Amino acid sequence: MAHTVKGDWVWYELMTKDVAAAVAFYGEVAGWKTEAFGADYLMWVGARGPLGGVMLLPEEAAKMGAPPHWMGNLQVDDVDRAAARVKELGGKVYKEPFDVPTIGRVAIVADPQGASLAIFKPEQPMNAQADAQAGEVCWRELLTSDAAAAFAFYSDIVGWKSLEEMDMGPMGTYRIYGVGDRRLGGMMTTPKDQGMPPAWLFYVDVADLDAAISRATAMGAKVLNGPMEVPGGARVAQLMDPQGAAFALHQRPKS
Repeated sequence: MAHTVKGDWVWYELMTKDVAAAVAFYGEVAGWKTEAFGADYLMWVGARGPLGGVMLLPEEAAKMGAPPHWMGNLQVDDVDRAAARVKELGGKVYKEPFDVPTIGRVAIVADPQGASLAIFKPEQPMNAQADAQAGEVCWRELLTSDAAAAFAFYSDIVGWKSLEEMDMGPMGTYRIYGVGDRRLGGMMTTPKDQGMPPAWLFYVDVADLDAAISRATAMGAKVLNGPMEVPGGARVAQLMDPQGAAFALHQRPKS
């Protein structure tokens, strides 16, 4: 099996105020199980193994005004060098590079527009999963104040390529990015009147979008956008979980 490389998203973490409630919610909506790692960390486990984790929103983040949120881990070749480059390009380093024993080296950063993420170098090679199955993250979308500037930043940090640009009319250009010719997600400039801070949004593949939305809203989630069809025939919806973390759902086109 191929391994993940620089520029791949390799792990997805939920920072939340109530871990038990989050576990119940995403277990019902996405079908995830959990597995303990150490004393105070739970991993999300999909059909093909661990894909992320859930933990209490750190006190320091809460004090800075951070709400519950999802954060993706982006693989780099050298965390220290990448963190220094983030600063040079106008981004922020919220947490300087540190080691997670047996796992790898990581830093918490924000791009120049303010979207937060982790940059990560695994200690051991991680298996790449070419196509997402139900219950796995299949698309990673950046909603930001300046998509062209954001793309230039990530292209510098991890070498992403622009694979396609789609004219969304009044919504502007939707840029699909990837590693080599592999499509990882998209990015777009959000309208100023929406008042959304720049953020990454992660799409979880589900077998039945409408059923998943029903399960989510029954447990207290809010639908922010959709459900709607997107180019290619897939259907998506963007939601906020009961504790305020934004996420999205994706149903593949019917064959």
